[in-house]
Amino acid sequence: MTGSRRPGGPSRRRFVLALPTALLAVGCAAPRQGTGRPGDPIVLTLLSHYASGELKAALQRPVDEWNATHDRVKVRTKAVEFNDLLTTFMVRQAAGQGADILQPYCLWNGQLVRAGVLRPAPPEDAAAIRHGYGAAAVGSSSVGGEIYGYPTEAQTYALYYNRRLLREAGITRPPRTWRELEDTAYRTTRRDRYGNTLVQGFGLSTYDDSTTVGQTLALLNAAGGTFVSKDGRSTAIDSPAGRAVLDLEHRLVSRGASAPGVNVYKAFQSGQVAMVISAGWWTGSLKAQMGDAYRDVGVAPLPVPELGDERATLATGFMLGVNTSSRHPREAWEFLRWLNTEKASVREGATATRMSALQVSVGSLTGRADDMRALLGEGGDPNLRPFLDALEYAVPEPNVPGAQQAKSLLRKNIEALWTGQQSVEASLRTIRRQVDQEVSRSW
Repeated sequence: MTGSRRPGGPSRRRFVLALPTALLAVGCAAPRQGTGRPGDPIVLTLLSHYASGELKAALQRPVDEWNATHDRVKVRTKAVEFNDLLTTFMVRQAAGQGADILQPYCLWNGQLVRAGVLRPAPPEDAAAIRHGYGAAAVGSSSVGGEIYGYPTEAQTYALYYNRRLLREAGITRPPRTWRELEDTAYRTTRRDRYGNTLVQGFGLSTYDDSTTVGQTLALLNAAGGTFVSKDGRSTAIDSPAGRAVLDLEHRLVSRGASAPGVNVYKAFQSGQVAMVISAGWWTGSLKAQMGDAYRDVGVAPLPVPELGDERATLATGFMLGVNTSSRHPREAWEFLRWLNTEKASVREGATATRMSALQVSVGSLTGRADDMRALLGEGGDPNLRPFLDALEYAVPEPNVPGAQQAKSLLRKNIEALWTGQQSVEASLRTIRRQVDQEVSRSW
């Protein structure tokens, strides 16, 4: 489970793509509120965290296109910052002011379903989602096996590495196993004559959830483990796989290859970190911020414990669903179907959905691999391919009713381990006790 501010990380992202004006052109102005008179259009509200800048503009473009081409149903967007999004959903719902269409972080879906906020997808839409999206995206948008919305942004985790730093340490390829990961981390770590770290071999960081919880859960999935049990009522991290992950991280910190207090986002782009696990949104930011130095950046699939082990990693995401309190659910699903399944031309002979075009225009991916290949095309940034490939084997983060608080408890205990306040065994015991109490209480 990722992102205290947002799952993607601390800054927003952009791919440099020339998407057709048919998909990105701005249309009519926002619709007026209906008066209730015969013939007045239905006005749906869509509440998201796309509150400013390129995100706000990117969502408004297809909304304006819809409003310009549909007379009976209009859509009006509302937005709050990500940090306020879950609270806004719950408070507005309690006050009877919930929006018709919601865009939650999928981690919250169990809580929102439990609170009676999200409406299950109609059979037609559920079938389209199962058919059109990867398993991780479908899983993120489901609770108890039932689908509640269309997956929008999808993020998978992989290994970023600095080619120059590896080459200077005599290493010719990124690590494929955990043994190689450790060896590469120790060999690329550099200190000055006073013992101060100049280069971290592997970037563990307490900066945000993407590098605390996100990295840990990605490694846990790669080891064949899970954070919570299948029924969602207890933690499953106190296992051989969980112990192996925390042992690995503890060794990296105690042997000086990782410095958790460092902001890994700044340190990696300045050449002070050799490797770090993060999500695919970061490629666009690194490319924009690093300039010519971006040529040193490579991305590889997440290392597995042993050669031959089945690949797995973490997937996070958002979705669009319909509020149980909406007076116009049929029209809301009609708009979501148009936005997420109807395809438009993006280049000669290639088509993609409007939502996929929206996400790629701001540097993200969706769970529709066919759309991503059409939009990214040949000759694109090769660093995006491992994230696209990972859509096939990534594991969605658990979204049980107590997932948000469970994530916070996990982060607290991981940081206590990294900073020497707890041993591996004490961390596992505390995580089990605290998370079990939280998720069992949430049902």
